[in-house]
Order: sequence, then structure tokens, then C-alpha cells
Amino acid sequence: MSTRVLLLFGLSLGLGLNCAFAQSKPNSLLNQLNEVVANQGNYVKAKQQRIDQYKVEQQSKSADPFTTSLKIYDEYKSFIYDSAFNYARHLQAIAHKQHDPFKIAYSKIKLGFVLVSSGLFKETLDTLYTIRSAALPDSIRAEFYYLMARTHYDLCDFDADDFYSVQYTTLGHTYIDSAMALLSPQSSQYLLMSGLKNVRQHNMKKAQSDFEKMIGDFHLSDTDYAVAASTLSFIYKFGEPERSKAMLIRAAMADIRSCTKETLATLNLADMLYKEGDVEDAYTYVKIALDDANFYGARHRKIQVAAVFPIIEGQQLTMVESRRKMLLLYSSVITVLSLITIAFAVIIYKQFKNLREAKRIISDANDTLTETNHQLSDANKIKEEYIWYYFNTTADYINKLDTLKKSMDMKLMTKKMEDLRFTVDSINIKKERDDLYHNFDKVFLKLFPDFVTIFNSFFKEEDKVHPKEDHLLNTELRIFALIRMGIHDHEKIAKILDYSVATIYTYKTRIRSKSLLPNEEFDRQIMNIRAIG
Repeated sequence: MSTRVLLLFGLSLGLGLNCAFAQSKPNSLLNQLNEVVANQGNYVKAKQQRIDQYKVEQQSKSADPFTTSLKIYDEYKSFIYDSAFNYARHLQAIAHKQHDPFKIAYSKIKLGFVLVSSGLFKETLDTLYTIRSAALPDSIRAEFYYLMARTHYDLCDFDADDFYSVQYTTLGHTYIDSAMALLSPQSSQYLLMSGLKNVRQHNMKKAQSDFEKMIGDFHLSDTDYAVAASTLSFIYKFGEPERSKAMLIRAAMADIRSCTKETLATLNLADMLYKEGDVEDAYTYVKIALDDANFYGARHRKIQVAAVFPIIEGQQLTMVESRRKMLLLYSSVITVLSLITIAFAVIIYKQFKNLREAKRIISDANDTLTETNHQLSDANKIKEEYIWYYFNTTADYINKLDTLKKSMDMKLMTKKMEDLRFTVDSINIKKERDDLYHNFDKVFLKLFPDFVTIFNSFFKEEDKVHPKEDHLLNTELRIFALIRMGIHDHEKIAKILDYSVATIYTYKTRIRSKSLLPNEEFDRQIMNIRAIG
């Protein structure tokens, strides 16, 4: 609100009220988007009802478990990462049980889609490289090649490195060419891939033609329409900013209608509105983008939103604070105008309410930062204690080896072979390993003195774990102690504790099954056990 408007407001009640409260929205598309946003809960409810219906269908004895699970996966794949990941793994299990190589490969492709959507690029490639694409039907092979292309394109964008990006882009072109060779040039998927490749090759006119034809000639699903519209917005951005904005708004609406949470349309729209000076709408949509990224669980999307959110939020807070100061500055003028005293008081109340909400958001962010600092503090304490423990233990073993070497050298020189054998036989590996575990337990319990008590609070009385009298920890406790230190890899834990990977897995599964908590909550509570200050 400008100074000139406020002065006019003080001189003319009618004109002043009009300036204070009128919020024009000339862009009808933004109004439509706001209506879609307001109806977002209904779209999510409808999706959840479909999922519930498929789950009921899944219980039917006549239903094919792979087909019904695939329907549920399709609903989750761009909606909730954890659920999509679990159903992709479930598809793999069913395919292996049915001994169907095509279904096994197809389920790996579905898992790869979820992984790349969450930003787990290495895991995506590790999964996809196990697929023998030559033996697949054309339709599945095309999907495989397209997913490989998308993964390398996304890696290029994520790394943003001049050397590696060229390699990733080249591989992406190779895979997308292979996918296009298996599709009809008249299909929408062919146009989508052709358009994406042309964008990567900076052939914007051809890319524009591909996506405009895709939207104009085909009745697309909201998901495919959002991809095409979002990419067209990027193309129009370099010469037709109004068309670019319109297409981005349409893409955002399509994403919301399809409950697609793994998306950048709302974030890009917020950035565009912010650069145009529309901070309020930018703040609204960047919050939606943040909520979507957190809801889905996409790591790289959270990073992208985090780069923009503080800037827009800071400007929003500045605007709120500026409005508050301006209202206070002109309060003396407004109090003279008794007819508008009540109206002005309402405005001040609303501004303070907005400010309190903004402070609440900042407070929540500070709470998150405090929690992160606690985690870093725990990690530093663990690092300090175990670095000292490592060097101390290593020094002890070096001294023992040195003493043993000198003793054996002396016996060899004097040819006392029986004494030499006695010396070798006196080395008690089991005792050394027990000492190693005892020292590990001692250092760990120094850091986490309440670990055993808290751990046992997750179980019924009869299922609680108690070490032997002369032991600080037992095997079960030691496994989860290593996990609390940040070692989650079964193979590493097995190597440290001198067990097989299968044994470690069995121990973990047995303990979790007895817990009063669900598996995910159990792991989270283990990681929440604090080190001493």
C-alpha cells in the first residue's frame, strides 16, 4: 500500500476504503488455480477411495495379485514415495513367486521409477542395470529405455557439472532414441520423448511443435498434460512470458487434480510470480510446493524447494512487517476519522494475526534446526569417543604384536620350537574378540548410558533383552547399538560382529517382531536415543 494511497484514504473515506481492501485478480487462470487448490482435499480423498477399492479387490481369491498390486502402485507412484516403494517391492516378490521373467523385469522398472522420482539416482541405475532389456516385449522395453533416459537427464540437472553433465546428456539421448524407435511416431508418448530430447538439444522450435501437437491432437491424462504444459512453459519463457505463465498455471492445476506430489510446476510458478513482484501468491504456491515435496518424500525436490522458500518467505515477512509499520504510522490520521476507526482496528488485528502466523512458521523452522543440531552433536560425540577408542585399541594391539614378534624372534634364534608353538597356542582369539566387544560396549554405554533401559521400554516385560551378568551388552543390543551409531548396512554389521549377513537379518527381524512399535517407528525411536551432554 503506497503513501499516496494512504493520504488519499485519510482525505476521502470512500476512496480510502476502496484502496485498502480491493485486491484485484486480473488473471482468471490464477483464480481457477486457486479454486483447484481449494478443492485439493477432494482430489486426495477420491484417490484414497480408489486405493481402498483396489485393496479390497486385492483380497479377492479370483483377482490376479500382480495386476491388483500394479493398480495400487500406479496410484501411489507420484503420490507417496514410501507406499509406492513398498508396492514396487511387493510386485517384485509376486513376480519372483510366479517365476515370470517379464514381470520380474517390469517390477524392477516400476521400482526404478519410484527411486528416480525420489532422487535416488545411484539406486535407480543399480536396479535398472540388472534388467536384460533385449528379451523384453517392445512396450516394456520402450518404458525401460525412457526411464534410463530420464534418469540420466535428471542426473545431468542435479549434478550441473560441465564434465559429467555432457556424458549424462549423451547417454540420455541414446536411451531416448532407443525408446522412440519402439513407438509409433503418431503416438503421444513418441511426441513426449521427441519434445524432451529436442529441449535438451536446444531445438526449441521443434520441441514446441512436438508438445503443442501432443496437447492439441490427444486427449491426455492430467499427468501427461502436466508434463507437456510444464515443458511448453519453459519453451515459451524465452519469448512469450504470458503464454509461459499460462501454461505453468495449467500444469499446476493438472498436477493438483491428479494428486501428483512429485512435481515442480507449483515451485516454478511461485518463482515466476515472485520475480513479477506478486509475493503473496508466490508465498502461497511455494508453501504448496514444500508441502508436496514433504508429502511425497522426494529428497532432491526438498532441496530445490529449500533453495527458493527462504527467499520468498523472507520477502513475505518483510511485507507483513512493512504493512504493520505503515498502519501504525498512519494510525493518528485514521483515529481522527471516527467513522473508520473500527475498520482500521480490524485491519491491524489481521496484520498482527498474519505476523503471529509468520512467527509460528519461523518457530517451527527453528525447532527443526534445533533437532538437526542435536543430531550433529550426537554424531560429534560418537566420532570423538570412537576415534579415541580406535587409536587406543590399535595402539594396544600394535604393542601386543611387537611383544609377540620379539618373543618369537628370540625363540627362533634359540631354536626353541616347542616354546614357539606354546607362544602361538597361547594366542586366544576368542578372548581378544570378547575384549574388543567389551571395550566397544564400554565406550558405547559411556555415550548412551540409558540405551538398554530405553531399548527395553519398547517391549513387553517378557520380551525385554537383558545381557548376562558379566556382559555389558549382548548380540541383539550390540546390533542396534551399531545402528544407533549410524551403521545400517547388514554386511558391515555382520563383519564387525563376526556373523553372517543372514544371522544379522534374523536377529533384527526377531527383535522388531516382538516390539510394541511398528518397524519404521521402532527404527526411528532407536535413532532418537540421545547421547549424554
